[in-house]
Amino acid sequence: MKIAKTKTELYKYLSLLKIGNVKLGLVPTMGALHNGHISLVNQSKSKCDFTVVSIFVNPTQFNNVNDLLKYPKPIEQDIKMLEEAGCDLLFHPDADEIYSTNEVWNYEVGELDSLLEGEFRPGHYQGVTQIVFKLFDLIKPQFAFFGQKDYQQFLVIQKMNLDLGLGIELEACPIIREADGLAMSSRNSRLNADERKTALVIYQSLIFLKNNFDKFPLNQLLAKAKELYACENLLKLEYLKICDIQTLTEVKEKNNEVCIALIACFVGETRLIDNMILS
Repeated sequence: MKIAKTKTELYKYLSLLKIGNVKLGLVPTMGALHNGHISLVNQSKSKCDFTVVSIFVNPTQFNNVNDLLKYPKPIEQDIKMLEEAGCDLLFHPDADEIYSTNEVWNYEVGELDSLLEGEFRPGHYQGVTQIVFKLFDLIKPQFAFFGQKDYQQFLVIQKMNLDLGLGIELEACPIIREADGLAMSSRNSRLNADERKTALVIYQSLIFLKNNFDKFPLNQLLAKAKELYACENLLKLEYLKICDIQTLTEVKEKNNEVCIALIACFVGETRLIDNMILS
């Protein structure tokens, strides 16, 4: 596996691919890799001739400075995992390699910027679209792979891809879970033993919604799911909503459209998100 720390090194490696008709796949990450990330690498390798993984903890998408400072950065472990997965190229730049002083990004995310994550993390998707556009522009992949766990993020990037005419084929890959159901996340490493056990309520509430979707009106269904959080002092629920799978507007009554349940919850001081498609 090649490793590029600068744009010059990145261009040097990628220029060699222009000789042939090489299908290039990109897996953008912030590092602290787990098997969910590796599943994206595997999907890229199954569809593409050459796979690039980026590791960059993007400061512009954090609206909480402490969250940025606490974000795990085990780069040596990440490199080992990518080598074992057969990644072709790692792009791991520093912030000053990506951003210039007083840089401005004016892309309008639209309604998705005010719903769910957009409501609770103002400015988050401005930062996400800024860095993903930069990575798309630098690497110029034909394919890019994202995890369904960050489903709203995927919709935002999908919209940007269409709005700006980037022409990249985007793929949302299934959530990879631990054996007990907890969605794999880089933030899970910040949970202590009690928090890790309590975090399972997130998965349990989503399973409850899925298994009982046809048994109750939506308002009763959500109320019963939220009861699971009532006696858990370690949990602070930010939102748990059932939404249209395309627009993420909240669904009040059942219809023939596919829905998705989305959740954000603090477990101790660690904020976790998850989702599950309902039918």
